[in-house]
Amino acid sequence: MKKTEQVIEILNDLILINNDRISGYEKAAYEIRDKSPNMHELFLGLAKDSRGYIRDLHAKVLQMGGMPAKGTSAAGKLYRGWMDMKAVFTGNDAHAILESCERGEDAAQETYEDALEIATDFPGDVKTKIEIQKKSLKASHDLIRKYRDSYVAVK
Repeated sequence: MKKTEQVIEILNDLILINNDRISGYEKAAYEIRDKSPNMHELFLGLAKDSRGYIRDLHAKVLQMGGMPAKGTSAAGKLYRGWMDMKAVFTGNDAHAILESCERGEDAAQETYEDALEIATDFPGDVKTKIEIQKKSLKASHDLIRKYRDSYVAVK
C-alpha cells in the first residue's frame, strides 16, 4: 500500500470513530435530558467537538486526493446496540450512561493510539493533527470518568 493511501485509510478510521462518538453522545444526551441538564449539555458539547475533528480530518483526506469515510464503524454499531440493551435493564441510569460513554472514549483512545503507532513516518502536519485530537479526546475521557466517579460518590 502506498504511503498516501495508508494515511487516508488511517484518517478515515479516525473519521469513523468520531462518527461513533457523535452517535453515542447524541444518544446519551437524549437519554439523560430529563435527569441531568448539565450532563445533557456536556454530551452535546462532546458530539460537537467530534464534528470539528471530522471537519479537519475530512479536509486532510480531500487534500490528499482521497474520499472521506461516511457513516459509523461496525464496532460502533455493535456498541450502540449493546447500549440500547443495557438501557432497558438499567432504566437509563446516569451512572450506567457515563460508564458506557467512558467505554466509548476508551475505544476512541485505542483508535488514536493505533493511528499514532502507524503514523511515525506520516507528514508532520497529519501526525500533529492526530496528536492534538488524541490529547483533546483524552481530556474528554478524563472528564467523563470524573463525572462517573462523582456520580458514584453522591449516591
